[in-house]
Amino acid sequence: MSSVITSAAALIVTLGVLIAFHEFGHYWVARRMGVKVLRFSIGFGKPIWMRRKGKDQTEYAIAAIPLGGYVKMLDEREGEVAEEELPRAFNRQPVGKRIAIVVAGPLFNFVFAILAYFVMYSVGIPGLKPLIGEVQPDTAAYSAGFHAGDEIVAVAGQKTPTWSAARLNLLEESLDQPSVDIEVQDKEHKRRVLNLDLTGLTAEQKESDIVQHLGIKTYRPPIPPVIGRLEAGGAAERDGLQLGDRITAVDGKAIDDWMDWVDVVRKHPEQSLKTEVERHGVIQVIQLTPARMKTDEGEIGHIGAAPEIPKTPPEDYLTEVQYGPVEALTVSIAKTWQMSALTLRMMGKMIIGEVSVKNLSGPITIATYAGVSASLGLTAFLSFLAVVSVSLGVLNLLPIPLLDGGHLLYYFVELVRGNPLSEATQARLQQVGIVLLGMLMVIAIYNDIYRLIGG
Repeated sequence: MSSVITSAAALIVTLGVLIAFHEFGHYWVARRMGVKVLRFSIGFGKPIWMRRKGKDQTEYAIAAIPLGGYVKMLDEREGEVAEEELPRAFNRQPVGKRIAIVVAGPLFNFVFAILAYFVMYSVGIPGLKPLIGEVQPDTAAYSAGFHAGDEIVAVAGQKTPTWSAARLNLLEESLDQPSVDIEVQDKEHKRRVLNLDLTGLTAEQKESDIVQHLGIKTYRPPIPPVIGRLEAGGAAERDGLQLGDRITAVDGKAIDDWMDWVDVVRKHPEQSLKTEVERHGVIQVIQLTPARMKTDEGEIGHIGAAPEIPKTPPEDYLTEVQYGPVEALTVSIAKTWQMSALTLRMMGKMIIGEVSVKNLSGPITIATYAGVSASLGLTAFLSFLAVVSVSLGVLNLLPIPLLDGGHLLYYFVELVRGNPLSEATQARLQQVGIVLLGMLMVIAIYNDIYRLIGG
């Protein structure tokens, strides 16, 4: 229940902050262009809070449906306008001013992302070094010459201080390139450049864990085989394992690492295992029978136990990316551009069918990720906000009626024709926009539900 509450609260904060920033872009530029703003609303529907302020008595409102917002400006198309206020009506503004007001919303989404990344890079972003733990035989990585213990230094010339950066750069290259040059550093700090073949990747593999599908397993420091958590009613609790127990051997085979223990359990569903554990300095023997569990990989053994994770991870595989103010700003702008370009490319690939529409996410998935990132700390939550803000900015610039990009399309047509599209034509295009956005929402919500039920 607490995770649901956290996710709901994080979703409200996410939508509230990003919508407010987007709409403030429209509001701020409109005011500076001399347009009268009647209402600034976060959310749609009936206001649950409202105040009037300023010389124009602008209404500032928070409405009941938090899935968007709007800035209502003085406009003859929406009601009577006093003659003395006609110069302040939106529809009376030159097309250049109208374009500036409309584009300001998405632009502020990008500004928010830059600010979020700037804070992150200024305080420091912790991450895992891109160390290779194992290279699977007969894979693209094996053929390219990767070795266990190598550290990925750069992908296509772009530095990769963390696994997150390495994965992102690999995904970018895989969208259009048949291969990519990757610079690695071995344990003796000698560097070499390897050419990695990307042609064998399917669209689904690119969209999931691209590193794993290339044949690379990330380095993982050894985890002691000590019980840190037990699932109520699970096989481990039922057969007598206790918190703090250290697994020392199974069927006579010594166990030194938690993953060795996991491997044995997974391979023996519903089979009794003679398990030796050290408890309070005394070795005890327990007959443990893993339950049978169905997964996408087949049936495996499952006991309902998790390890005791060391509070201080080894420093040899952790890193922190941090810059001074000037460099942090430069990197933040570049990062926002990179994420914007990648988002646009992914949308384009989705339209032509090269990327699955399963990647579309609705409010349930967004809430889940918001809750998870919020629980991981400010840096993770800011990163999540930045990514969503970029997505909103790019989405709103698409030439779809109802979105900002649709209005921009009308104004560019007006620039070319010398006069605006008729209201009837715009009304028909708005209906098309409603249908398109409705279809996107249905697909996104379907994907949410599919993920939720474990599809």
